Amino acid sequence: MTSPHRLSTVILPVRRWHEGGRDQWLRAEELGFHTAYTYDHLSWRSFRDGPWFGAVPTLTAAAAATSRMRLGTLVTSPNFRHPVTLAKDLISLDDVSGGRVTLGIGAGGSGFDATALGQEAWSPRERADRFAEFVPLLDRLLTEDAVTHRGTFYSADEARNIPGCVQRPRLPFAVAATGPRGLRLAARHGQAWVTTGDPKIFETGTPEQSRAALRAQLGKLAAACDEAGRDVAELDKILLTGFTPDRGRPLESLEAFVDFAGEHFALGFTEIVVHWPIPDSDFAADQAVFERIATEALDKLGR
Repeated sequence: MTSPHRLSTVILPVRRWHEGGRDQWLRAEELGFHTAYTYDHLSWRSFRDGPWFGAVPTLTAAAAATSRMRLGTLVTSPNFRHPVTLAKDLISLDDVSGGRVTLGIGAGGSGFDATALGQEAWSPRERADRFAEFVPLLDRLLTEDAVTHRGTFYSADEARNIPGCVQRPRLPFAVAATGPRGLRLAARHGQAWVTTGDPKIFETGTPEQSRAALRAQLGKLAAACDEAGRDVAELDKILLTGFTPDRGRPLESLEAFVDFAGEHFALGFTEIVVHWPIPDSDFAADQAVFERIATEALDKLGR
């Protein structure tokens, strides 16, 4: 997977497929984005009381409509997923796409998904415990024809996943993590690592503080890879934008984005993900500027 200077987008699943949804994915491919991701939630933040569609069906439709661009989740979590059923969906999606799927995966949070199935929200420790069991089991399910597992949180009884993924040995994992346990999972099972920055400085921090925090996270990832006996250069490093003190400013102009991207590529990131503009939301941006960024920014950065 590793190649420097990639630009990707995340398309929130808020539009009906035949009322503009399909057009967004086709346009993303036309603009040359490396990957178009979507969020895997049951509902999310300020969009809770509006349209919100499922990630796997949306990505399946996008896979059938597109032909070159990679597709993925940012991110899937154990909050409402089980490894056995998720593996079957992912194998099917990878097949429909012709091997163009990346699974962004994280421990989940305390938002609406955490209680939508009627359970109490898990503590941070339980989320980490579940994630530590979820990822290795999913890895096995996507690489072995039959899996039996008896775990603390998840079980499988001769779960069959034939013929497996188109991508071998399985589709790539992009593991979202900033804590030590999650970083160890990224080092052991990930083909990529994902961060949104340090949430503690989102409201009051500065861009300089954010870059320092990201530099520290990259250092911790390198240490986790060393511990696992792996070269950190093997992993792509993905920054999902919009959650650092910079907020939406990088999308205000082509020049602003080039400056932002250049600073973060210099830190060691290989892929930057920008949100497809949504009017009257936290992700509002000028569509024409956004498309200039998609088509011109990497050339200005020297790819």
